[in-house]
Amino acid sequence: MTKEEKQKLSESDICDLFITPAIKQAGWDQLTQIRREVTLTPGPIIVRGNLSSRNQKKKKFADYVLLREAGVPIAIVEAKDNRHSVSHGMQQALGYASILDLPCAFSSNGDAFASHNKVPAPGEETETTIPLDEFPSPDEIWRRYKLHRNIADPEEALVLEPYYLDKYGKEPRYYQSEAINRVIEGVAKGDKRLLLVMATGTGKTYTIFQIIWRLRKAGRAKRTLFLVDRNALADQTLVNDFKPFGSVMNKIKNRKIDPAYEVHLGLYQALTGPDEADKIFKNVSRDFFDLIVIDECHRGSAAEDSAWREILDYFSGAIQIGLTATPRETEYASNITYFGEPVYTYKLIQGIEDGFLAPYKVVRYHLDKDLIGWTPPPGMKDDLGREIEQRTYNQADMDRILVLNHRTKLVAKCVMELLRATDPFSKTIIFCEDIDHAERMRVAIVNAAGKLALDNPKYVMRITGDSVEGKAELDNFTDPETKFPVIATTSELLTTGIDVKTCKLIVLDKTINSMTTFKQIIGRGTRIDEENGKFYFTVMDFKNATELFKDPDFDGDPVVIYEPGPEDDPVPPDPETSSTHDGPVPYGSKKIQVSGVEVHILAKTVEYRGEDGKMITESYRDYSRKYIRQEYSSLDAFITKWNTIKKKEAIIKELEEYGIELDKLAEEVGKEYGDFDLICHVAYDQPPLTRRERAYQVKKRDYFAKYGDKARAVLEALLDKYADEGIMTVESPMVLKLSPFTSMGTPVEIINDVFGGKEAYERALQDLEHELFSQKASA
Repeated sequence: MTKEEKQKLSESDICDLFITPAIKQAGWDQLTQIRREVTLTPGPIIVRGNLSSRNQKKKKFADYVLLREAGVPIAIVEAKDNRHSVSHGMQQALGYASILDLPCAFSSNGDAFASHNKVPAPGEETETTIPLDEFPSPDEIWRRYKLHRNIADPEEALVLEPYYLDKYGKEPRYYQSEAINRVIEGVAKGDKRLLLVMATGTGKTYTIFQIIWRLRKAGRAKRTLFLVDRNALADQTLVNDFKPFGSVMNKIKNRKIDPAYEVHLGLYQALTGPDEADKIFKNVSRDFFDLIVIDECHRGSAAEDSAWREILDYFSGAIQIGLTATPRETEYASNITYFGEPVYTYKLIQGIEDGFLAPYKVVRYHLDKDLIGWTPPPGMKDDLGREIEQRTYNQADMDRILVLNHRTKLVAKCVMELLRATDPFSKTIIFCEDIDHAERMRVAIVNAAGKLALDNPKYVMRITGDSVEGKAELDNFTDPETKFPVIATTSELLTTGIDVKTCKLIVLDKTINSMTTFKQIIGRGTRIDEENGKFYFTVMDFKNATELFKDPDFDGDPVVIYEPGPEDDPVPPDPETSSTHDGPVPYGSKKIQVSGVEVHILAKTVEYRGEDGKMITESYRDYSRKYIRQEYSSLDAFITKWNTIKKKEAIIKELEEYGIELDKLAEEVGKEYGDFDLICHVAYDQPPLTRRERAYQVKKRDYFAKYGDKARAVLEALLDKYADEGIMTVESPMVLKLSPFTSMGTPVEIINDVFGGKEAYERALQDLEHELFSQKASA
């Protein structure tokens, strides 16, 4: 094959004819070790207004991922067509190798391989070019991988223990694989305490399932204890991620650890307690469990930690894995003090950037009595007839010390206004100061919801620790298939661990000073549920809690501040009590409750998460303008590209890669405008013409006079199609199968008999488009 012929081949042809054969020739198995076109990340979701779309430009898509075994990637190969240089794809390959922490990356255009080796032997260069027939063997790249990851030969068998593969072909995402492999590698080295930090919604439980599965199959963990602190967490795990364990799995109940089972799910409360008789974990020997996993191990105070610390101390010979989304609690990081530095961390911000987690927009309400404060007139009494202390009450007091009934009603009114404007059946969690506040908020929502709550008394439920009825509805609230309850009012119960995939609205009417609590609450909304149309979520903030988004610690690196000395207690001292509590702040024995005091909204702001992670105010229109101008620096540049490109669909698809969907933009600007005018108007401030106005301009110029009657009829019908549906319909190869063309003949007859062939038909179509989008038409 000549160089000229080779340069005409597509990238896919180069892969099939040159790159894949070269890799196979080096000893790689095409079925088990060579994966083609692997999506590592789907790309972040862009949210503006009530619209969302994926930014495909930031999708991470590897041409080849080479595996030692399933689930153990060891090299990346990036392919380019032959019009590019051999090393043109290297930077892309290195980016993918970096997120997978691999030592080897390759780039090829079909002539040779550019090779990057992070562990070169003495005297070797890091980056070299090698012939196609000298691609490294699996054993050679595995040797480099082991060197890079510090894996000794005796550790290899455990590191390569296979994953669990279900019948649906579900595989771990790249970061889940990395987390699993890091833990397995640590255990292989003899580490006994390991910490995994993974943001809420990233599949921690599925990740830990794979770890347990591999350690069991390798004979390193015959008996496992999975510790949780919420009953719902144990039940969810039992029927979802851990289901493949089947009959060897059991939930500890009736205060008994049954030795007939091998995988035990247990609540702290079921295993221990204040009295010695409550500590049922001591009923089995210290070596009973080989592996203990502590879910949500971030519980920050010494009192909370002592429950799982006591259990871990008893089973000190077991492998112990801590699992958390938040590796620090205010100024202490007790889980890190115990477990050591995380073996792997996957942050919320990374999950959003990758497109695995839902982004958020923030709607802040500034209420007058919160910001300006409220001072009761001298001698004023509350609703119970008690005289109110003469001072100024502000946001910190609202619903903790002072209850203004009008304020509660206003918050409920704002919540229902937003739901009615979007979807009144969007799953919503309202976080309140305490149980009393949660109940008053439930009542206010019932009244604000009107017919919605009348038609179904479970439209809103209070789900708090003291409510048997509310807790009974928890499964229904979390089930995407169950419509009711729609709204849950709560104080603490739903802050952690409960999986509400379809939660689209989080309402904060709660003072939050703890970063851990804030991150856990935000985590209730971060799951994407494409099947049910959930791609982002909204945070309504009435207590200025979202200021914590601006705190550098919101997604900061875990830090250990408490460092016990040889004689010190390993448990950090209690941090200062935050204002997030599950009980009322007393005023005597009751809060001050006042009716008749008006509360108003001073201001409302809407913010979105920008590319740098900071909150910004930007509409979908502003976002589109920015990226269209980034792609086409001027109006002339855009018009030149539009008029010269054969298919306008190519431009539309190009913009979609940025997350710009013109149909959604039309919803904001006007559905009567075509794609050309939408782009010119939004990006370059040109006055737009509707599709009908453009079609009329063409007809007015009597453009069709040069064609015969039949060709004229076809072109006029195409012009009408543009006016009704847009340019994509006109360019579609199926358009001639639609009415009214069916009455003019078959597509082949129209193209050959009316226009004289495909080339002439396409030329006539191009001329029509030129007339549609000429400068004269926009004059």
